[in-house]
Amino acid sequence: MTACSSENKYKTISQSKQEATEMINPVFHFEIPVSDMSRAKDFYEGVFGYQLTRQEVDGYDMAFFPRADGAAGASGALAKGDAYKPSKDGAIIYFDVPDIDVVLRNAKQRGSKILYEKKDIGGAGFVAEFEDSEGNRVALSQVRS
Repeated sequence: MTACSSENKYKTISQSKQEATEMINPVFHFEIPVSDMSRAKDFYEGVFGYQLTRQEVDGYDMAFFPRADGAAGASGALAKGDAYKPSKDGAIIYFDVPDIDVVLRNAKQRGSKILYEKKDIGGAGFVAEFEDSEGNRVALSQVRS
């Protein structure tokens, strides 16, 4: 006889599913690798219109995006240091924006290449991707209004 009966096993799985259903937006924080923090901070502030807050954390140069405690979505930062390598490969972070066309225009004015033109994805709205000042792939999402 095992220490865990099949009844307890299914109860645990069921509880895990309920907890997952109750959880909202499980991603808590992201960090975008940069090579030149001043250039990247200027780029992101100009493209998105955010004011980023620069500080050193555990020996790494970071610039934090605005954060609203208790609001939906994840917090994030630009990060410079030996552990951070800009790349178009790997995870793609989507920024929720009110108008993709404005953000793409701002990015192009700052020398960005458009990697994926604005695309209508039906009821979910629109998406697009561009290359930031550091060589990272950045994605945009706009909800259909």
